[in-house]
Amino acid sequence: MLSEWELWACANRVLQTHGEEAGLHAAEQIGALVLQGDAEGVRTWQAIAARIARLSATGGQAPPIDRMS
Repeated sequence: MLSEWELWACANRVLQTHGEEAGLHAAEQIGALVLQGDAEGVRTWQAIAARIARLSATGGQAPPIDRMS
C-alpha cells in the first residue's frame, strides 16, 4: 500500500488530470482491477477515491501530512 502522502498526491493528480470526472475515473480503475482479481490494487484505488471525495468536498484542502509516514 502507498503511504498517506502518496495516496493524497495520487488523489490530487487524478483531480488535476480528470477534474469533475475524477471520481468516475477512480471507479473505472476499481472496476478494472476487480475484474483482474487485483485486491491490493482495488484497496489502493478505493483509498485514492476516498481522498478524491474529501478533496472535492473541501475545495482541494488536504489535511497536514507527515511526509515521512
